[in-house]
Amino acid sequence: MRLLFLGDLMGRAGRTAAIDALPDLREKLKLDFVVVNAENAASGFGTTSKIAGAVIQSGADVISGGNHTFDQKDILSVIDNDNRILRPINYPEGTPGRGYAVYDAPRGKKVLVINAMGRVFMNALECPFRAIDKVLTKYRLGVTVNAIIVDFHGEATSEKMALGQYLDGRVSFVVGTHSHIPTADCQIFDKGTAYQTDAGMCGDYNSVIGMDKAEPINRFVSRMNKERFTPAGGEATVCGTFVETDDRTGLAKRIEPVRLGPRLMEHMPEV
Repeated sequence: MRLLFLGDLMGRAGRTAAIDALPDLREKLKLDFVVVNAENAASGFGTTSKIAGAVIQSGADVISGGNHTFDQKDILSVIDNDNRILRPINYPEGTPGRGYAVYDAPRGKKVLVINAMGRVFMNALECPFRAIDKVLTKYRLGVTVNAIIVDFHGEATSEKMALGQYLDGRVSFVVGTHSHIPTADCQIFDKGTAYQTDAGMCGDYNSVIGMDKAEPINRFVSRMNKERFTPAGGEATVCGTFVETDDRTGLAKRIEPVRLGPRLMEHMPEV
């Protein structure tokens, strides 16, 4: 299977760039399944039902989230009823929405997507390792599902890599989100799981992790809050990760970054 994951959509610039790019990416890369993290899509804080609908309409199969999932209260109107919108699985029991689901893909394939959130320098949620373990007792890669994608939304690179190694051989692909900076460590672990510490963001990289530069710099220099953070509105770069899996085992055969835009060196996998 050919899978694409796009990193955090950051504000209007990021979501517009991703929405515009997705139809061509699906065609050029002959994609079977696409996951997009949209937790910063609405002015940098959460997403809305309208934005989620537009991202899905453009070619995403699933939208994942993170610590900003519920910043826009409008999302509560759809997150319980639309399984294409995920929030981290390790939120407390009773939280609206779901942290994983199985989806249909072309040629009768089944894809399990799990969204989880780290705990190091993040909110004190339940253990993501144990939460994912519970799901994997129900689904086996290459047996009951053809691919398993894990979006791990976290701050610490060590926690992200630890989860990737912990899941090696049991899932197709573990990708980190949240830091908005693409890491140069695309790799396939010993037992066949593809991994990247952070996919980066879809947003304006002439910024401070997607926010207009002035206020973040002011806060570091003066230690005072002068204005609200606002997303940078310049030309955006689309960042993500392409993974190709073995049809028999569901494990990864190939992983490459995807980068389209003005600020970072562009890279498009050859198909």
